[in-house]
Amino acid sequence: MSVRVRLTDWLHQQWQKKGWFSLVMRPLSALSAIFVQRKQHRYEQDPSASYRSPVPVIVVGNIIVGGAGKTPVVLALTEQLRALGWTPGIVSRGYGVEIGPNPRVGQGQLAAEQFGDEPALIAAQTQAPIAVHPRRALAAQALLKDFPTVDLIISDDGLQHLALQRDMEVVVQDARGVGNGLLLPAGPLREGPERLRTVDWLISQVVAGQAPPSTPQPAEADRALTMSLLPYRLEHLSSGRRLSWLDWQQEYGQQELQALAAIGQPARFFTMLCACGLHLSQTFPLPDHAALQAQDFQALHDGLVLITRKDAVKCQHLNDSRLWVVDVQPEFSRPDWIAELDSLLRKRRLTPPSLSGVQ
Repeated sequence: MSVRVRLTDWLHQQWQKKGWFSLVMRPLSALSAIFVQRKQHRYEQDPSASYRSPVPVIVVGNIIVGGAGKTPVVLALTEQLRALGWTPGIVSRGYGVEIGPNPRVGQGQLAAEQFGDEPALIAAQTQAPIAVHPRRALAAQALLKDFPTVDLIISDDGLQHLALQRDMEVVVQDARGVGNGLLLPAGPLREGPERLRTVDWLISQVVAGQAPPSTPQPAEADRALTMSLLPYRLEHLSSGRRLSWLDWQQEYGQQELQALAAIGQPARFFTMLCACGLHLSQTFPLPDHAALQAQDFQALHDGLVLITRKDAVKCQHLNDSRLWVVDVQPEFSRPDWIAELDSLLRKRRLTPPSLSGVQ
């Protein structure tokens, strides 16, 4: 386990309680709170300081640092809203990539080293056009310029990026909930827990049937739901062979199995695999967005290695026959929530999309 992963794990442990670390860091958290309040006040007082897109914008984000499960929600929204008549496009920051002054716009198979691992994954999975830039307002403008048929923008993260106005906010959280309830660096929060009361939807990711974290709920209490991620397919990275989860278990489930993940919460991936009946002889967590090279897999045994789809976009150049990519699909406690979101969105925007061409 790398020093960075150890430090991250230690910080998250400290952020789950109000111990000595949070006590020492509270003065800095007070400064964070002042910064957040001033930022919010500035945009509230001057709406012209932010960009109002001509098409609706849905932000999928969180108030806690570290991966909380946003990508599966972005994928589900993109696919289901497309089925409901929209032509969605995606904007993202492009973490881990030097973008430069101008946004990068693309569609389909995109290079992770140019767009970032999550945007590359989303583009490949959905085939939706995507634009990346730290200033998401610029990304949105570039997306609409290059793909004028886009009539809905989904922002992958960016809840705190107030320079881009939004029509709807979806927050995703995991078992950490709001941690100790304190802002960085005394706690894990980018905004106070009360922010959850103002969002449109709150999705809590749960593992193996665990109860969702106890946190403030949205103003509309019935817009809180849970999400479980379940594996449904595996792909052999070097050959492209695909098997359903059950078929793969029958053929390979008794072999020596290992797992590697360079995501926000690697343990969540490992726990899911174990909860679904696999025995992992070794797990190898890496920092989120880490570039993956052949040497990263040298510490693993000769047995099969399970990786996430997010990491797979960074491993295409590797010719390692051990690697199997686990595809997951979300199961929501309220399967109809996206249809309800669609209905609310159409009410908020007076001009709904054309349904022409919808099968």
